[in-house]
Order: sequence, then structure tokens, then C-alpha cells
Amino acid sequence: MLIVGGPTGASEHDGGPFHPEQPRRIDAVMAGVHDLLLGGELVTVQAPMANREELARVHTSTYLQELEDFCERGGGNLDADTFASSDSWTAACRAAGAGLAAIDALRQHDQGVGFVVARPPGHHATADRAMGFCLLNNIAVAAASLTAHGDRVLIVDWDVHHGNGTQSIFWDDPNVLYVSTHQWPLYPGTGRAVEIGGSAARGLTVNIPVPPGATGDVLRMALNEVGQPAIERFAPDWVLISCGFDAHRADPLGELALSDGDFAMLAHLVAQYAPRPGRLVLFLEGGYDPTALRTSVTATLSALLGGSGSSERSTSDGPGNEDVEAALLARRRAVAAAAADDAAVRFK
Repeated sequence: MLIVGGPTGASEHDGGPFHPEQPRRIDAVMAGVHDLLLGGELVTVQAPMANREELARVHTSTYLQELEDFCERGGGNLDADTFASSDSWTAACRAAGAGLAAIDALRQHDQGVGFVVARPPGHHATADRAMGFCLLNNIAVAAASLTAHGDRVLIVDWDVHHGNGTQSIFWDDPNVLYVSTHQWPLYPGTGRAVEIGGSAARGLTVNIPVPPGATGDVLRMALNEVGQPAIERFAPDWVLISCGFDAHRADPLGELALSDGDFAMLAHLVAQYAPRPGRLVLFLEGGYDPTALRTSVTATLSALLGGSGSSERSTSDGPGNEDVEAALLARRRAVAAAAADDAAVRFK
């Protein structure tokens, strides 16, 4: 069973024909969903607007009010990449609400996979700032709703860009493990392997930067060798995926070399971290080539729903194995150094 939160954002929050984060992305994603021919196994749930209490778990009250007021005044450019229009506040609140609705539906059915088909995306939005096409951090709102009920949440982010907003929001939260693979160097310039989390959450931020041209085998190695040990120790109750498809080789905003088959492989790999059915939710992030977006969605969801995954093979032989090994070593050293510093403070 596939539970789709939304779709929302297919007509709202339009930055014009030259902005890459366009409403038509939702059409491409839903075409990929319908290509699966799921029939009665496809359940869609409407996306309500997330309320202030739900949003304030991860965003400051001041920022929320400023963003709403900015949109009510007609919007404009928030930075060089990020815009808001008169309907963007409603669109962003519905995008955040779509994740909450998908989680509620999964709890009700106690089976299936959730897929949040919503825009604007979210993983760059910090507690008090919009950036990187993102206004509200959709996946963070969902994760915070789960931790508020005592659950432990794993967030895996395979978008080509580092999810700096998600990392910063949960930097010091012992109930959230954040694992990111991302191209380096690339916007927003965060996500070094030595970034491991705050004093209350040492080791619960896992960054694995990989170079341009990296292929699927490199990301598999990254998750298996760097991510998996932390995930097994953490033992999550829920697994949420910042599911960006801009790591595809056809995407205009990244330089990784993944195929549709690589996303199917990653989905199958990450799904194994969920403790039981009905505890896995994917959140649409990047992905700016409509054809690649459509086929990658189909491949990813097929792999999760017991299908063949993709007719396209997973890729290999790109650069990045040495970078993964270096990230593992740098992370180990950073964790050890932080542990020594913490011990020194305790024994003063």
C-alpha cells in the first residue's frame, strides 16, 4: 500500500517559468506514481494546513509571523534563490501538513509506505530562515511531531544538496539521527564529516560528502560503512527520507551520476532500517528534470512496494570511494575528540 500525502503545490507558489522549483514538478511526480498502476493499493490523503503549534516545534514564532506577513503583502524574493508569493504561506503550511497527514494515515492502517508529494520543499529551511527554495522544513515538522510522542526518528537525506536546515534543527536532539549523503562542494556549503551533532546528541549527525560524478556504488558504500553503524545503535521507531532526485545524472542542478536504478537501490537499503511496516515516509525534496523525476519516482516506489524497482541498472565505477573512507575516518576522530572534551568538562 502506498499512502500519498497530498499532492499539494501543483498550482500554488509559482516563481515563474525560469525558476527551477516549478509547480509542474508535482505533475511529473504524480505521473511517476500513476505509472505503478497500484489501483486500490494507492491511498491519497488530503493535506491540511499545519497549525502554529505544529510548526513552532521547529520554527521560531517570530519567523513564522514574518513569513506569513511577507506573503500577505504579496511576497517577493527572500534571497537570490528563494521566493514567496501571495499564496506561498498557504502552500508551505499545506506542504508541512501533508507529512503529518501521511503519518496519521500510516498509524491508522499500520502498514504501507508514505510518500509526501508537496512543494515547496523543506530541508534547507532553518528554524528562523527560508533558503534554498525552502520556506518551512516539512520533514522536520513531521519528525518533531513523532518525537513529541516519544518516538525515535531516523532521517536519511539523499538529496544532492546537504539538508543544512534539518541538521541545524536537530543538532542537539537525542531523539533524531540525521544521515546525509550529498555532493561536495555544492550549495549550501555545509555537511562536512566532522559535523557530528551537539553536546546532547554526539554522533547523531552523520555527513558523508561525495565528489561530482559519484555513482550508486559510492552511496551504497557510504550508507553501509558510515551510516549503518550509527543507525543500528540508534534503533529508530520511524524512518523518514528527504527524497531528493536531483542526484540523478540528468538533473541540471547537481553533478552526481545516479540512475533510476540507484534510487531504487537506495530505497531498498534504507527501508531495511524501519522497524516494521508502516513506519517509512518519503518526503519530496529536489529533482528538477521532469523526465528523470518521473522515472525515478516510479523506480523508488516500485522497490519499496515489492516490484522490480527499475529496468535501469545501478551505476558504478565513479569517483568517491576514497572520499567515503576519509569521511569515516574524520567522523571517528571528531566523535572521539568530542567525547574527550565532554569528559574533561564533566570532571572539572
